[in-house]
Amino acid sequence: MEIRLKEKIIEGGLLFASLLTILTTIGIIWVLFTQSVGFFTEVSLWEFITATEWTPLFTKKSYGILPLLAGTMLTTFIAIAVALPLGVTIAIYLNEYADKRFRAYIKPMLEILAAVPTVVYGFFALTIVTPFLKLLFPEVASFNALSAGLVMGIMIIPMISSLSEDALFAVPKSLREGSYGLGATRLQTALRVLVPAASSGIIVSIILAISRAIGETMIVAIAAGQQPNLTINPLETVETITAYIVQVSLGDVPYASIEYRTIFAVGLSLFIFTFILNNISFYIRKKFQNKYE
Repeated sequence: MEIRLKEKIIEGGLLFASLLTILTTIGIIWVLFTQSVGFFTEVSLWEFITATEWTPLFTKKSYGILPLLAGTMLTTFIAIAVALPLGVTIAIYLNEYADKRFRAYIKPMLEILAAVPTVVYGFFALTIVTPFLKLLFPEVASFNALSAGLVMGIMIIPMISSLSEDALFAVPKSLREGSYGLGATRLQTALRVLVPAASSGIIVSIILAISRAIGETMIVAIAAGQQPNLTINPLETVETITAYIVQVSLGDVPYASIEYRTIFAVGLSLFIFTFILNNISFYIRKKFQNKYE
């Protein structure tokens, strides 16, 4: 009877935690949606998604989100270009080449990178990476997308490497042994057998890393700047969606004004992007999780 009571308490606690998570998500969606409705009653949705200037805090106001999207996508692309090859390479090395004791030490050390506060990464980008980039590219701005993207890439390497390594480790040993039996080398086995077999897990890790990069705040706020700029030049100053939310949230904008409500409109856009990416990763995992069983 006592064991049954404990199980009931545990079940109730788990149910409460699940409901709390669901209610929190519903609350976030409700706040974003209701506040965004107030914004779009004054600004047309067409202008919001097509205008090429974002100047809601200027005298001449324009509400086109494209410059913020461009800055967000540019820094995210740079981050993934850095993290993807390094993360997958690390995963292959740890799974196929590294000694078990070395792997047991190095994997937790890699994951420490994910525990470093992002504000530290931001100051590292601003004070170390940007001056180094100025030596290579004298024309680079003091606040630029390249510096922020590179450091964001370093930050999300553990996410890709850890999840990819787990996916590679889960590949049945029969596939690996069959490849060796046919005379394949260790590298050929890793690239032509294991990586394709674990492709669903690797793709999921990449999509989750993209979502993490899109939602990053402090690195881009510190290193990329706060100048909305519709550009694909990584050497220029840009502003991302999250950096703009930080800028307005500092308290200089009157509450309930149209300028204040812009943060909910861009926040809703950010939520939609990450929601779509997370559902794509869930679909891929669901579709391919039994492929090699």
